[in-house]
Amino acid sequence: MKLATYFTMALLAPLSIANAESHDVFGLFATEEGGSHISIEDCGDGSPCGTIYWIDPSGIEDGMAPEDLTTKSGKKVLGLLMLEGFSRKRSDWRGGTIYSPEADKTYASRLKRLADGSLQVKGCVGPICQTQIWTAVNASKE
Repeated sequence: MKLATYFTMALLAPLSIANAESHDVFGLFATEEGGSHISIEDCGDGSPCGTIYWIDPSGIEDGMAPEDLTTKSGKKVLGLLMLEGFSRKRSDWRGGTIYSPEADKTYASRLKRLADGSLQVKGCVGPICQTQIWTAVNASKE
């Protein structure tokens, strides 16, 4: 192998490592407002699926428990699949959807793991996206 080839490979290696890390979106994350935790696991095909794992009881009305919360269509919020349908792209996951129980709406979504371990979550309507940063959570502290 020529010296130029080694040099090129050495330059590109950090890019491929950073790219692989941006796809590692699996784990437990606190939403930006901290009212719930989302567990992101493999859907079975290598793509991420996210379910509502925990809801802060202090953020719901008196007399209600997290297990009692339902969407407008009557589905239980706790354990609800809210992220699905993603395809791996060059630097992130795209083509998926995110469901908002509060709004009872589904939006186009993108996911990307940031260098600090947090998760960038985008919900989009057409070309307009809203970005949230979700923080990684240690499951043993639940």
